[in-house]
Amino acid sequence: MLDAAPMPRTIAAESDTPPILPLTAEGLVFEAGGARLIDGVDLTLTHGPKTVILGPNGAGKSLLLRLLHGLIEPTSGAVLWNGRRPDRTVRLRQAMVFQRPVLLRRSAAANLRHALRTRGFAGEALEERLRDWLGHAGLDEVADRPARLLSGGEQQRLAMARALSLGPEVLMLDEPTASLDPASTHAIEGLIQNAQDAGTKIVLVTHDLGQARRLAEEIVFLHHGRIAERRSAVSFFKKPESDAAQAFVEGRIVL
Repeated sequence: MLDAAPMPRTIAAESDTPPILPLTAEGLVFEAGGARLIDGVDLTLTHGPKTVILGPNGAGKSLLLRLLHGLIEPTSGAVLWNGRRPDRTVRLRQAMVFQRPVLLRRSAAANLRHALRTRGFAGEALEERLRDWLGHAGLDEVADRPARLLSGGEQQRLAMARALSLGPEVLMLDEPTASLDPASTHAIEGLIQNAQDAGTKIVLVTHDLGQARRLAEEIVFLHHGRIAERRSAVSFFKKPESDAAQAFVEGRIVL
């Protein structure tokens, strides 16, 4: 089974570089087109539990993740990694996987090889790591196929393997299974769980209640660009505190 495959060693676990966590958002605001889409978010993420950012469509979940990752700059407020602004060390020790994988026009193996080369791997060390991650992601048999001709599930597993092969301390995931079938979703969730077990901090955006119930250890519930509540997953699903979260869990329309 894919989700039972042994997890290759992570670069982050082998490094003596100081950790980049905790990740802190301070008064985070993002405005566009005259609208305030992220409205004064204060949030601290630490090692440990899988954090799921949950909420209805349009709540600002993906936008918040991009702000935390550093893909876009906030209108005001700050994102700090272990008390400092993002720098090269931070960029190298976090990774992000999107809903739709961004893949190079080359084989599955070559996509992974290119990523490893950019981090200084060469020779047998590179090839060994390449084999390990192709195997861990269940991609051995399609390694030589053009990445863009793989199935959607295979492409997403490749994107996951590429991100995790670089040993991130933090892995951010933006609706990584939104367009996948159940078997592919199961495979991706297995990779996520294995990554967390190996010491990678997981921050996952989803609007899928079933996935949140399966994976979350803590919930950050976002509504209209604000954090409506943050609680352990067990207490959140037992009885949400906010009206918006209660409606969302019950499957009602969230206004």
